[in-house]
Amino acid sequence: MSEDQLSPVPTESAPPATPEGVPEATTAPLGDAVSATPQLPAQPERLLTEDQIPLTQVIEALLFSTDVPLTAGKLGEVCGLDSTKPIRQAVDELNQGYQARAAAFRIEERAGGYQLLTLAQYSGYIERLVRKRDEGRLTPAQLETLAIVAYKQPLTRVGVEAIRGVACGDVLRALMEHNMVKIVGRAEDLGRPLLYGTTRYFLEVFGLANIKDLPKSDQLPAP
Repeated sequence: MSEDQLSPVPTESAPPATPEGVPEATTAPLGDAVSATPQLPAQPERLLTEDQIPLTQVIEALLFSTDVPLTAGKLGEVCGLDSTKPIRQAVDELNQGYQARAAAFRIEERAGGYQLLTLAQYSGYIERLVRKRDEGRLTPAQLETLAIVAYKQPLTRVGVEAIRGVACGDVLRALMEHNMVKIVGRAEDLGRPLLYGTTRYFLEVFGLANIKDLPKSDQLPAP
């Protein structure tokens, strides 16, 4: 093979020159590029005026706000309509939307009106919730004992029993389980009996800022 027929050996080519005055291009990791992207501020939710709210949303809001059936006439009256036809159409449209997204509730006709009700397949869970809520209710004896502790605290079990006239040990323990009453110290009497008082949770449940907000005796309703 002659010298003219030899293939040239490839050599590393130099990068093209950057024209004068033009900055060189730089590369950065993709993560840096993403993080460098300016974040647009979250757009505040646009609130509709009363005349802009769709009828379906109005009907939904009304049914959510009540636990009794509302007739089509009542809904139409609240919405300022002369006919109940748009109400029925809105209810049908809402139910179609609920079914399409597999919602856990539907608008049903009950006692001549419309009511938003949970589907029967969720009844087991709801029963458990209601049962748990009932378990958390205070009995009349517990409420009476709680009132004595609230107004007379701190006081001992014997002090509570002297006012109620019956044994209160079990009732006080139940109130402690409900987080309504707690032990706040010991009396200086013989045997250093425990002193009971109310908890912060008691204030939250009864909507009190502090124990001084309890109604005075003359403000309480007559039995």
